[in-house]
Amino acid sequence: MKKILIVDDEPNIVMSLEYTFKKKNFEVYIARDGGEALHIAKEKIPDIVLLDIMMPNVDGYETLKKIKSNKSLKGIKVVFLTAKNKASDIEKGLQMGADKYITKPFSVKKLVLEINELLN
Repeated sequence: MKKILIVDDEPNIVMSLEYTFKKKNFEVYIARDGGEALHIAKEKIPDIVLLDIMMPNVDGYETLKKIKSNKSLKGIKVVFLTAKNKASDIEKGLQMGADKYITKPFSVKKLVLEINELLN
């Protein structure tokens, strides 16, 4: 069973994604900010992280940097899922090591396809 960590401070998005990925037979973990995400990632070693950028405490950029610089976590796929949709934001996210950059609002169906593609 594939493991996904959803990192977002927006409850409606979290609920929708959690429901969707559980239906697709993923083991789902939830974090509300980057600090919590890093703690869960180290403990559960997910296959993929869906990561918002704008969050309280530790933002998505800092979280990505910490994941990619950690020996046991750097192989995890990371997808930014964010409202930051300027070309410069997208370029920055991909240059920092995100495997995909998806902007909100997004199609859940398309997101699931993208995640499956990344994991196969």
